[in-house]
Amino acid sequence: MRAGPAAGHVGFLVGETDENILLLGGNQSDAVTVAAFPKSRLLGLRWPQEALAERTPEPAVFEQALQHVLEMEGGFTEDVHDPGGPTNRGITLQVFADWRGVRLDAGSRAALKTELQSIDDQTVRAIYRKRYWKLAGCAAMPAALALFHFDAAVNHGVTGAIRLLQSAVGTDVDGEIGPLTRAAIAHLAPEDILRRYADARRERYRGLPHFWRFGRGWLNRVGATLKRAFDLAAVEPSNVSQQEGPRDMPTTPNPSPKWWGESVTIWGAVITALSTVLPALGPVIGIDITGELVREAGEHLVETVQAVGGLVGTAMTIYGRVRATAPLDRRNVTMKV
Repeated sequence: MRAGPAAGHVGFLVGETDENILLLGGNQSDAVTVAAFPKSRLLGLRWPQEALAERTPEPAVFEQALQHVLEMEGGFTEDVHDPGGPTNRGITLQVFADWRGVRLDAGSRAALKTELQSIDDQTVRAIYRKRYWKLAGCAAMPAALALFHFDAAVNHGVTGAIRLLQSAVGTDVDGEIGPLTRAAIAHLAPEDILRRYADARRERYRGLPHFWRFGRGWLNRVGATLKRAFDLAAVEPSNVSQQEGPRDMPTTPNPSPKWWGESVTIWGAVITALSTVLPALGPVIGIDITGELVREAGEHLVETVQAVGGLVGTAMTIYGRVRATAPLDRRNVTMKV
């Protein structure tokens, strides 16, 4: 608010009456005081970002992303091979203890685990919203990417997911979403980001020591999340499946039929026939043709055809290289024998 035509005044709003607002200011009557000012003089209010975020409803995509994560996570588990320890609906015991503000130790572990096993829907939603959705910056992303990134944040940790996203969009991998990362997201097509992000997640999973135990489930989760993200973006996915087992070599398509002139077998049969039939028929029609002459002619013909084919093939190779605009994509292929 303004105190006069050429001056301004800023304070912290601490209350109001019917006619006035009550401001805590640092220079009100030369002191730090709470003073009343007419509401008619108020020009505007600025809310802290955290308070503003609490007042802003989440987009509908958060509810879809949360539902997807809960489907992927399932209920309570306590696998001895899982470094996260006791987990219910994707929330680990350590995360739950931090949320409760309780130190996780031998004395509190049993009670916290019992509470975690009966965690209510409201607490689950609040934890996912504050600790993952907001910290990972999902709300500022396109809907499909927000869903995929949220799932990654839950499974890889917020910083780990951001690093994977940054590697997918080609920016510096520092674990913080800044202007450069947001600009890269805006510049690239969402479906391209999703595919690269999915590949980065798969590569990350394969490098974990527990892949032997949870690998198939992790890869299935990436496939299911990618499919749902594509569905949300109304983009038809290519080569996306929910179930991803071991990768076999791609099948080779059936070759198209060859022109008879490309067959060495046919040319051999023609030359053989000419070398045996023409010498016998030549004298009858008044032409003296020896088998050696026919064979030499056939060899010259084959050499000519090979030379022409080599020239055409070379020309096509050069032409194709000149027209190429996209770099070759190298992929790892696992061969099973």
